[in-house]
Amino acid sequence: MAQMLALVLIVLILYIGDVVAARTKAWIPSIFVCAVLFLAGYWTFFPQDIVEIAGIPPVVATALMYLLIVNMGTLLSLQELKQQWRTILIAVGGILGVVVFLLSFGTLLFGFQSMVVAVPPLVGGLVSSLIMSEGAANAGLESLSVFAIVIYVMQGFAGYPLTSIMLKKEGKQLLGKMRSGELKVAETQVQTEAKEYEGAKLFRNLPEQYNTSYFIFFRLAVAGFLAYQISAWLEPIVSVSPMVLCLVFGVIGRSAGFLEKQALQKANGFGFAMLGLMLYILDGLRNATPTMMLDIVYLLIGSILLAVVGMYIFSFIVGKLFKVSKTMAYAISLTAFYGFPADYVITNEVINSLTKDQEEREVLTSHMLPPMLVGGFVTVTIVSVVLAGIFVNLL
Repeated sequence: MAQMLALVLIVLILYIGDVVAARTKAWIPSIFVCAVLFLAGYWTFFPQDIVEIAGIPPVVATALMYLLIVNMGTLLSLQELKQQWRTILIAVGGILGVVVFLLSFGTLLFGFQSMVVAVPPLVGGLVSSLIMSEGAANAGLESLSVFAIVIYVMQGFAGYPLTSIMLKKEGKQLLGKMRSGELKVAETQVQTEAKEYEGAKLFRNLPEQYNTSYFIFFRLAVAGFLAYQISAWLEPIVSVSPMVLCLVFGVIGRSAGFLEKQALQKANGFGFAMLGLMLYILDGLRNATPTMMLDIVYLLIGSILLAVVGMYIFSFIVGKLFKVSKTMAYAISLTAFYGFPADYVITNEVINSLTKDQEEREVLTSHMLPPMLVGGFVTVTIVSVVLAGIFVNLL
């Protein structure tokens, strides 16, 4: 297959995924559509190395992953995290429920290695799924390597409808209190903080013509290199994934003023980086034969069911401690199944479906959106990558 034909086909698949997700208001996630189409391609006429033919070999994808995770770290606002400390503890509690249920009941039903591979992708996103898939492949566990991708693809189908149901219940309760006069609008308003400077403070006085895209890429690469180097230095003492350290250096780089917020977007490289990473993770499905997919279907369904139950029980307990309703606590925990931007899309869809009144919408938004965004950020961006860095060493 010609390189440009391969590129056209696989980018077309990514676009179809976006269109379907937009048309169904994210009820059918784009990653699911892409995975189905990739599988159909591999089982028919796609060459097994179509992604590499198109120009995204593993070494390129790895470089892009370093840049992307450092960039994820730059999204961290310490101020907002301080304000939402209850949200963070509820989200972590939900993840703890998944870990406990999968490593106990799941291990009895499906085996320890299967559950070790399942946990990080279930409570995380693309990066944690990729780390576990590579770890399983390096350990010679080909079936579990595919499983890490498939469970990431499918988990949203449990998360999306459950989140929508929980938020609708929460919203109806809040609206009921407002309309009965039990809750005053003033009590629900969120104070707006002074807008934080989002540039790299160390280079605030650098003339704009010198702060080019290449300079931003350079600084991202420096942070990624430091993460890799420190991981290598620590290896004789303790094994720490360089991906976890990339996240840490992204946070440090932003706090120290070495990196700007969303540096990769400002360098006009985020879209291409995501393209490369999406293609790389979908490339992991080339080993998924129809027989293998049938072999892991029970493992897939069982893992998701155990995760949903464990998450509900633990988020309910933690929410009770902090006087957060069980519906809101569960919705916050469920963000681990999909993260941003799905958490934003679902919350807004629910708010728009509950009321047409602008004032009521603002109240619902201030009540539900900040914890949903912080919950998704903490689970998918931080906790899942840290868990993946730990769990990959257990294979």
